[in-house]
Amino acid sequence: MSTLDDPTAIEEALRRSAASDRLLVALDFDGTLAPLEDEPMNARALPEAAAAVAALAATPDTLVAFVSGRSLHDLREIAEHADESPVHLAGSHGAEFWIPGEGPVATEDDDEADALRDELRDAMAAELADLDGVWVEPKTFGFGIHTRMASPEDAQYSRDAADRLVEKRAPHWRRRTGHNIVEYSFRHEGKDSAIATLRRRLGATAVLFAGDDVTDEDALASLGADDLGIRVGGGETAATVRVAGIPELAAALQLLARIRTAARE
Repeated sequence: MSTLDDPTAIEEALRRSAASDRLLVALDFDGTLAPLEDEPMNARALPEAAAAVAALAATPDTLVAFVSGRSLHDLREIAEHADESPVHLAGSHGAEFWIPGEGPVATEDDDEADALRDELRDAMAAELADLDGVWVEPKTFGFGIHTRMASPEDAQYSRDAADRLVEKRAPHWRRRTGHNIVEYSFRHEGKDSAIATLRRRLGATAVLFAGDDVTDEDALASLGADDLGIRVGGGETAATVRVAGIPELAAALQLLARIRTAARE
């Protein structure tokens, strides 16, 4: 067993995070708190993960945030995020924010970019309409191509078609890949910048970030010596430690809540 996966190392890392004066616990959602779904809007946090989030949100001097590639609207839906929730949100890889007690942070209008987004999204939806298992997801600042249920051939065709279109019409857009998705955006924020914004806005003295996918590595690689990165599942990672899956992450977060609460009683 490597140090990355060692339960003793994980607990020691959690105890170091628990000692921080003002801790930000930032979590990816899909694949980290909620299992990946064939229909992405059906994703919901596992009960034990939701309970761990609630425990941390109730812990003194502890801020919780979901940091996701989902649009803010869709993230609120799948996270079952109510207006009174204490959980901060960073959607669209950090291009959109929701603040407890205040609501969504206004974003700058860009009519020209929005028009191009709609045109390219509609063009891809039309071109891929006859492919089984391929879905074009509308996003606030672009679109995504989901291929989880598609054949390998159709998935490759979809990615190639989208790459050709964006390279021709919007070469300045940012391209990202994830679990059975490729997405394109005219905004260039990443989860690293989302963490930086949340850290600054909330005055966090340390950050714990957990994620399971390629796009989470931007945030994991940006963490400092006093922070903790957790990779959920396999894959190359810049994280400090790794857990096997969502239940194991939920257990780790519950332990963090207990340690941090006990230290403040």
